[in-house]
This record gives sequence, structure tokens and C-alpha cells, in this order.
Amino acid sequence: MHVAIIMDGNGRWATQRGLPRTAGHRAGAQAVDRVVTAAARSGIAALTLYAFSQANWQRPLPEVRGLFRLFRIYLKDQTSRCVEQSIRLNVIGRRDRLDPRLLSLIEEAEQATKHCTRMTLRIAIDYSAQWSLMQVCHSLHVPVSIDLQRFARQLAAVDHAIPVSEVDLLIRTGGERRMSDFMLWECAYAELHFVSRLWPDFDEQDFEAALAEFSRRDRRFGAIGTTDSVRVQHG
Repeated sequence: MHVAIIMDGNGRWATQRGLPRTAGHRAGAQAVDRVVTAAARSGIAALTLYAFSQANWQRPLPEVRGLFRLFRIYLKDQTSRCVEQSIRLNVIGRRDRLDPRLLSLIEEAEQATKHCTRMTLRIAIDYSAQWSLMQVCHSLHVPVSIDLQRFARQLAAVDHAIPVSEVDLLIRTGGERRMSDFMLWECAYAELHFVSRLWPDFDEQDFEAALAEFSRRDRRFGAIGTTDSVRVQHG
């Protein structure tokens, strides 16, 4: 199972408490720890977290700098922990605009965890699904004869992504109900789960509730579900 999360609400969480937005991002990093632990414990095969979108470059420079400082701290602190828990770490998205120090830490973390097999943790930084899809089209000189598998492989290459299954469940915190340019191809058949809780307050119980809700849904992928099949037969 592949779970993706749009971690929304850090800034609002801080503003509600009269704190700088960077304080909300630090609290959000603690929520990441909680959810990664819960996902690994639940047997999730892949967890993808939306940390920084391409559009986020438009935010105030101090906030952007604070976020990237937090990314560096997180990678330094969490790489050994991921090794201990057999979690493979992968940063997806553009890399040509990242600070060399951060890029070095990303490469070190991916190298150190490449043999881990319990779960793949993918963190999206400087990510845009639309940009990635455009790059695939350019690289394949579309229009050409192409199948879905080849396109998916090329998309993973563009994003520096470890290939995993398509997203089964997409969770978005913070009360918004939109995709925000996040893994549009991989979420083609994803179940969507929106919660009002701001990301720094999202905990293990919230994650488990999302999984429980997912387990009750009837995923048909365009086919006929059991109830509909009975209705057709007796209609």
C-alpha cells in the first residue's frame, strides 16, 4: 500500500498561537516523525510526503530559508534512524535548484538507506507534478508510440524517484480539498481523505483513522462492484 500526504496547515497552526510560521514548520517536523513511525508499524510499503512545492518558492525568503534549514537538520538527524528501522529514504522533485549542502545530505541519506526494505519514505521537495509531466513529454519527444509503463518509468527518472506502486490513499490535512499539483499521474485511482486538523496536530490516531476509512471503501478501478453486480443480475 502506498500512502501520500499533503501536509497542510503549519503556518496557520503557528499564526493561531501568535508564533512565527517557522515554529509551525518545526512542529510539523515532529508530526512527520509520528506518522512515519505509525506508517512503518502499520505495514505501509511506501509513504510520500509533500514537503515543499515548486509554488512554495513564492513565499517570503526568511520562511523559505527556514524550511530548507529544517530539511537539512531533518536529514542529518533521521538518516541513522531510518537505517535502524530499515526505512529507505528518497527525495523526489527537482534537484537543480537545491543548495549544494542539502543536495549532498540527500545523496548521503539515499546511499545510506538504499538497502533498507521495511518501507520507502519519499519526501517531495521542489516538486511539481505538472513540471514533471512536461519534462517526460519533452524527453520522449511526444507524440510517439508509448505505453503507460514506459511513461511511468520516465516520470520516476525525472523526479529522482524510487519506483513504487501508484498511490492508494491520499491524505490532506488543514481542511483544504485540492491536489495542489501533487503526484497527479500516480494518484489517478487514489482514494482521497481530507481532514480539518492542521498538520502539526496530526497524530498516530488520525493516521490510523484514515487507514480504517480507506479499508471500508470499495475500490473498483472502473469495474463493477459486488453490489452493482448483484443489481445488474437481478435488475
